[in-house]
Amino acid sequence: MKAQLQVTVLSAKLKENKKNWFGPSPYVEVAVDGQSKRTEKCNNTHSPKWKQPVTVIVTPVSKLIFRVWSHQTLKADILLGMAMLEIRETLKANDLKICEVVQTLQLCSDRDHRDVVGDLSVCLDGMQLDPETFASAEREHENILIPRSSRDTSPSSDSEEWVIVPNGHAVNGTGSPSQSPGGSNASRPPRPARPPPPTPQRPTCACFAVSCALPLADQNGRVYYVDHIEKRTTWERPDPLPSGWERRVDPMGRVYYVDHITRTTTWQRPTQESVRNYEEWQHQRSQLQGAMQQFNQRFIYGLQDQLAATANKEFDPLGPLPHGWEKRTDTNGRVYFVHHPTRATQWEDPRTQGLLNDKPLPEGWEMRFTVDGIPYFVDHNRRTTTYIDPRTGKSSLENGPQITYVRDFKAKVQYFRFWCQQLSMPQHIKINVSRKTLFEDSFQQIMSFHPQDLRRRLWIIFPGEEGLDYGGVAREWFFLLSHEVLNPMYCLFEYAGKDNYCLQINPASYINPDHLKYFKFIGRFIAMALFHGKFIDTGFSLPFYKRILNKPLALKDLESIDPEFYNSLIWIKDNNIEECGLEMFFSVDKEILGEVTTHELKSDGGNLQVTEENKEEYIRLVAEWRLSRGVEEQTQAFFEGFNEVLPQQYLQYFDAKELEVMLCGISTIYRHYARSSKQILWFWQFVKEMDNEKRMRLLQFVTGTCRLPVGGFADLMGSNGPQKFCIEKVGKENWLPRSHTCFNRLDLPPYKSYEQLKEKLMFAIEETEGFGQE
Repeated sequence: MKAQLQVTVLSAKLKENKKNWFGPSPYVEVAVDGQSKRTEKCNNTHSPKWKQPVTVIVTPVSKLIFRVWSHQTLKADILLGMAMLEIRETLKANDLKICEVVQTLQLCSDRDHRDVVGDLSVCLDGMQLDPETFASAEREHENILIPRSSRDTSPSSDSEEWVIVPNGHAVNGTGSPSQSPGGSNASRPPRPARPPPPTPQRPTCACFAVSCALPLADQNGRVYYVDHIEKRTTWERPDPLPSGWERRVDPMGRVYYVDHITRTTTWQRPTQESVRNYEEWQHQRSQLQGAMQQFNQRFIYGLQDQLAATANKEFDPLGPLPHGWEKRTDTNGRVYFVHHPTRATQWEDPRTQGLLNDKPLPEGWEMRFTVDGIPYFVDHNRRTTTYIDPRTGKSSLENGPQITYVRDFKAKVQYFRFWCQQLSMPQHIKINVSRKTLFEDSFQQIMSFHPQDLRRRLWIIFPGEEGLDYGGVAREWFFLLSHEVLNPMYCLFEYAGKDNYCLQINPASYINPDHLKYFKFIGRFIAMALFHGKFIDTGFSLPFYKRILNKPLALKDLESIDPEFYNSLIWIKDNNIEECGLEMFFSVDKEILGEVTTHELKSDGGNLQVTEENKEEYIRLVAEWRLSRGVEEQTQAFFEGFNEVLPQQYLQYFDAKELEVMLCGISTIYRHYARSSKQILWFWQFVKEMDNEKRMRLLQFVTGTCRLPVGGFADLMGSNGPQKFCIEKVGKENWLPRSHTCFNRLDLPPYKSYEQLKEKLMFAIEETEGFGQE
């Protein structure tokens, strides 16, 4: 019955304190069921406004505790006030549905709950229950812990204790239900009695572990457990803490946990699963840092002495800091930089400060850094390197060592993975989705999360299917969901052309009134796929990838999505249109949902004729219109969601084709074919329709063996080492397919229909035996 609830801390109004002229610096701590999350602080104000959402896991009977603290620079933080909100009461008041419910809570002093110190406004969203589930949760909550009343002044009681009330009734010292003054059970909750007294084995240690929760028995022989730190009892034996962990209490009575192995503390109770997930995350991070060291050595040549000198230092892909700078970490773990000559500090890294705000590099250029933090520039068009900035013409280093040009896609991916690991958040998030309603379930949950939470490790759950997600379930979720959200039948995307099955945004998506919300969701989803290294089912057009990379589009990009339209523009460019007698104007016709409208490329374009003098402007404007086609709002919504999860500047080192490989993968090589070619689509459709025996024959026909390596298609071997599965366009339509087992290559002629391809391919794999046959 656990659910994710988004709590947005809006604002607060605190009583003014004349002793504090500048006002407090408040922040809010949200605690529920062992979880604790906090907002950012607001400096020197009695009326703070946060509007900051946090996501917590709750049950229908959970209690949200809000503590407002004032941050102190040299002293411990001061608790200004606290408030409590019961989820059960909020559900009852809103018909078992919490959807943007705004609550104003009274903040009370921790010393005297009758002393109101201010108000706190919060907004709850994202929880809905049916009556049966809510009733079941209340029944399970009937066995509750009730504090002994402060009016009980029994001399044998030296501290507040707790008693279990089975079935909603208090139990007195004899084990019988408490009676009302009239001699019968009262309808209202009776006054609780004291719990069974602890046995002499009561622990006296200050730190609590599971061994401190000693089992005791009441007068009826029922075993219960006493927690002397939190002063409560329970019928269920508490789970043990992982090895090396210890539970302690601070001077304010708050319970925290100490990890003696890593010498760290946390407010959240550790479990075996959380410790295992954290160790796995740390192991992956150390592997990525090791890979980045190899990347740095591979990309920088001629500076081996400097590499050897810095090998024992902490690895940093940007190299050492400039002279006079030092990197430090504050008490909250945030990194800042100190400039000793000016005695100034700043959050920005001096090696990258201002780089993201500069104008973009020319097409095909890339900026990198040496181990000394000196920028240099790579021209992938000419395959050269230089210290001269192509935007300004200034050199960052005179007579520096020559740097060899290297274009290594694998190293770029490792570099990108390193930055993703730096941006990743600890722990994981759970996403529960049904296969029948995959699209809507994923939309609701992804949009309910804070964008930074989507950088945590994913834990995908399909109800009714037993399985632990250590990557495989998430890969299937990305594949299935991409097939749904990018389906042209939803009218959000469309094919780029009749024979081009790459996707682009559909300008008619406005028929769905919530289409901008869906595009924002798709932007988050695509960014998650890149961030977590997962593949999607289908791909976009190359101009769309260039938009993701924030690179300008050109006339040449039109060729990949509409070759006929591109060739017509090239013909206009190369020929004299006045001699041909063409009458064209600065306007184009567009058809959306059967309605034909005229779009003017410039002001009063319908009356402005294209001539030999202005045809260059006409070609540029009509190419821009064909590449955009009025989808600016949809594109903006897509990138709004995309940048919330993965800022676009982290992809600046890739080109459009490399980004497509990262997002869609490459298990098969196509020569003289494109992935969207109809023969390729027919081939894989035919493979899906085959049974396992025919697939085995096809694999044997192409590779010479009916078995795959342990690593799958990526580890297929050829005559000169690893050789990927390849499909090449060879021959005429009346030819039979041929195979080259030494190179794992299939020669597939350009057949005209699916039936023809199926007939020829079946004949080849069923009737062919031996080699050297034509």
